[in-house]
Amino acid sequence: MGTKAIRIKNCDGVYAPEEDSYLIEEAVRKYAYGKTLDIGTGTGILGIAAAQEGCDVTFSDINDKALECARINAKENGVRGRFIESDLFKNIQGKFNTVIFNPPYLPPDGRRQTPMDTATYGGMNGREIIDRFLREYLLHVEDDHVILLLESSLNGYTKDTDAMNAEIVCRGSQFFEELVVLKFK
Repeated sequence: MGTKAIRIKNCDGVYAPEEDSYLIEEAVRKYAYGKTLDIGTGTGILGIAAAQEGCDVTFSDINDKALECARINAKENGVRGRFIESDLFKNIQGKFNTVIFNPPYLPPDGRRQTPMDTATYGGMNGREIIDRFLREYLLHVEDDHVILLLESSLNGYTKDTDAMNAEIVCRGSQFFEELVVLKFK
């Protein structure tokens, strides 16, 4: 279908798309197919990109404000989908061909935590949520599937390139970290 511009309305209490979002969007447009689950959808940018590429998308987030924001943005972009409030796979039913996850991946930085930090901080080493996702995803994918997972040098993404036989399909760097999109089956 080709790349289409996405119009995103940023919403209070919802992580606004940054470099990490645009990096994984590139991978979504290239590799997502079929029945697709966008975990931690936030504004919905990744699920919208998948839908624009012909995927049947379920948008999921633990934050009800994020789900409402994703609904608004999906409608603004002429995209349909299902919207489910869920902590990772807790309320997810069925199996998917593609699972997209731009997780909270940063380790704490020592400052006082705010509500928005649930979108960015992934536990003591930045891996708690990622590791939980990796333990649970196999129960929710078809035999023919692809996982697109964003990680950072700050949480040791090489652990997954080795253990999961994951391929790095996109890279980006900021002054303090390297971002990668891992693709694995």
